[in-house]
Amino acid sequence: MIRPTRFGVRDLVDESVAGMLARPGRAGLTVLGTLLGVAAFVTVLGLTSTVGGQISGRFTALVATEVTVQAADVPGGGPAFPDDAEQRLLGLNGVRSAGVFWEVAEGGRLTAHRPTDQEPGEDLKVLAASPGYLRAIHARLMTGRFFGSWHDERNERVVVLGSGAASRLGITWVDNQPAVFIGGIAFSVIGIVDDVERRADTLLSVVVPAGTAEVVWGLPEAGSGVQVQALIDTDIGAARQVGAEAPLALRPETPNLFTVAVPPDPQSLREGVSTDLGTLFLALAAVCLVVGAVGIANTTLVAVLERVGEIGLRRALGARRRHVAVQFLAESGTLGLVGGLLGTSLGVGAVVAVASLRDWTPILQPATVLPAPLVGAVTGLLAGLYPAWRASRIEPADALRR
Repeated sequence: MIRPTRFGVRDLVDESVAGMLARPGRAGLTVLGTLLGVAAFVTVLGLTSTVGGQISGRFTALVATEVTVQAADVPGGGPAFPDDAEQRLLGLNGVRSAGVFWEVAEGGRLTAHRPTDQEPGEDLKVLAASPGYLRAIHARLMTGRFFGSWHDERNERVVVLGSGAASRLGITWVDNQPAVFIGGIAFSVIGIVDDVERRADTLLSVVVPAGTAEVVWGLPEAGSGVQVQALIDTDIGAARQVGAEAPLALRPETPNLFTVAVPPDPQSLREGVSTDLGTLFLALAAVCLVVGAVGIANTTLVAVLERVGEIGLRRALGARRRHVAVQFLAESGTLGLVGGLLGTSLGVGAVVAVASLRDWTPILQPATVLPAPLVGAVTGLLAGLYPAWRASRIEPADALRR
């Protein structure tokens, strides 16, 4: 009685390792494609999660606390925002600071000294703003001070310059009480803003107290295209509630005069950004995996052609077709698994390194890291299907004649 040949798991592992070690250089180059693909896969998903966490944190800390109220034209004329609009908004729970502002439609020249007919002056934006506006944009002073309610109520002709506007006007200090001329009217510079967290255009603007601007140039006329707005800085989580209450606080009788812009849900924003980044870079990772699979398939197919005599001898000694196929599948799968393990390690290291350089908290999901070596092994198995089939179709007699 002839006993059927058996090809145990231990034999399979031994043959796979022996096949790889027989040509270590070729095996290393073959593993490289899968390694890069899996590394890209882990790195992309890890950085996407890490960046998403940073986006969520920054969004919650700044954008999620910003509410903008825009006024429509009032039927019959008159200002939409009441004179005490800032105080009314500050009375709402969750409001840290608020300010009303608009762009002054002033076409005159702006110079750092008394203008002459020969000097064109600078074309800078002039903003009229209540005192709370500069606090709401988180402005930081370079020198001097902000104007306050006293300047606003007394219609004092003072201005605060953004750093860009100050540079263009050649003003770097306010100790000597420099003046700027807007349309020929002198205003004392009492402060220069070095940086802001909101409304970056303020750095290239000249900010005038709202009360002063109203006296000098008047309020924006209906139909002029200039919108009067209120900027509200809220506590975290209070923006939507404040947005709902602000129109009623400003004009209880006609709240529909105002359009309120509240921040979107930070979770939705983070998921949207993460999806966009993930889709883009996962395509790159997929390309790397395809290149790795082609490399494994090519190497395994070349190995089949080089080992025709060995395959014929195995078949002559009793190996079945499935034994030959499983042997080559095991070799290609092992190459993919090794590439997956090395690629996972490289990807995790890349995420941690980037996060450390940027002072971020690295976020690696177990659902991303743990299956990554398996992705490499599956890639190797799929790449080895055709070479294994070719090897299993070799007839012993034809192989031994070569």
